[in-house]
Amino acid sequence: MAGPFRVSDNIYMIGNSDISNGMDCCVYLIDAGELVMIDAGAGRSTGRLIDNIQELGFNPENLTNLIITHCHIDHIGSAAELREKYKLRVIAHTADATAIESGKKVGAEYYGVRYRACKVNLKLTEQREELIIGSTVFNFMHIPGHTPGSIAIFIKMGTQKVLFGQDIHGPYQSIWGGDPQLAISSLGKLLEIRADILCEGHYGVIQPGSEVEQFIREFRDSLRG
Repeated sequence: MAGPFRVSDNIYMIGNSDISNGMDCCVYLIDAGELVMIDAGAGRSTGRLIDNIQELGFNPENLTNLIITHCHIDHIGSAAELREKYKLRVIAHTADATAIESGKKVGAEYYGVRYRACKVNLKLTEQREELIIGSTVFNFMHIPGHTPGSIAIFIKMGTQKVLFGQDIHGPYQSIWGGDPQLAISSLGKLLEIRADILCEGHYGVIQPGSEVEQFIREFRDSLRG
């Protein structure tokens, strides 16, 4: 199994199908003076995620926040365990919070895992919100389409704008909470950010900015038919 790695200044990949568990989404760690995780895998790799944080030279006890990009099981499975172990503040959009807190319609049955419902401490409600965590400004965008409460996050690290764009590739079927028409609009908003680096939910890290734009545009255009 591969190991965790540095993406850019203060940004690391600590989980994905090769690094933590075959069912996991990409899990990112941000060193903002305190540690912030984005997404939490499918639930069978909590220990591995913690080990990977330590392997990078960080103390997991410095984890303070877990940002959940949307309510699918491969992104939320370890959320409750991590929240309890490290007293984390869990952040998600209110439109997906009911699923995260109840376990309904998160898709756990398709993965053959048992999901432990997780309390969401901070429920985002606006189209755009800003939150300062440690030394870093986190910009949240509501981008419905993959799920009703999907969010993207972008931050500036030095001169680079880094976008955590969750599952830009979809799927956008209604059975998974998707809406292709909303997705077209949401992906257009992501293009406006003009990110230098994209940290995607399953495709991993995409750069430079020209490749980020091409990646987002291709999926948006495919939805247009």
